[in-house]
Amino acid sequence: MAFMSRLSRSRSNSRSPSRKDSEKGSPVLTVAELERLLYTGKTACNHADEVWPRPYIGDQEIASNRKELIKLGITHILNCAQSKWRGGAECYAGMNITYHGIEAHDSPSFDMSINFYPAAEFIHRALSSGGTVLVHCAVGLSRSATLVLAYLMIRQNMTLVEAIKTVKDHRGVTPNRGFLRQLSGLDSILRASRNVT
Repeated sequence: MAFMSRLSRSRSNSRSPSRKDSEKGSPVLTVAELERLLYTGKTACNHADEVWPRPYIGDQEIASNRKELIKLGITHILNCAQSKWRGGAECYAGMNITYHGIEAHDSPSFDMSINFYPAAEFIHRALSSGGTVLVHCAVGLSRSATLVLAYLMIRQNMTLVEAIKTVKDHRGVTPNRGFLRQLSGLDSILRASRNVT
């Protein structure tokens, strides 16, 4: 809740003209500018693409393909589209896969920010243990991409622009406008906290 109040205060920043951050020299972009940035670079996607060493962004099809998961060496799965109609941890019985599910809706009004830190910690723990993570949703474009971007910002100290550039070089992703606003709010909070320390 506190995050959302800070986020709502920072939303005005997402509508202002782009400006440079003095700490990193990386631009702070409006949501429309972030969307334009996302539409440059790689647009095609496989069922799973490695977007940083050992995190993959993928879709439901790859998440359901046990043979491909083994081939990719997946040890952890973060399902960003968990529901009672789609499989959960039981789908990976006997595979030695650590599973975490998040019930998130791909809607601009959905509060994805409540998942930023738990998802970043799950990914971080997986990678720290030498694991390989598949972060997936239905299509692998919005929900899963949003949480991987949050991970890169929180744990790899990237700005939102740097995180987007890192991911889009490997996979075409399109977080919805609401998620972009929330990521922009996270970016503002992280920049402010880095300037304080």
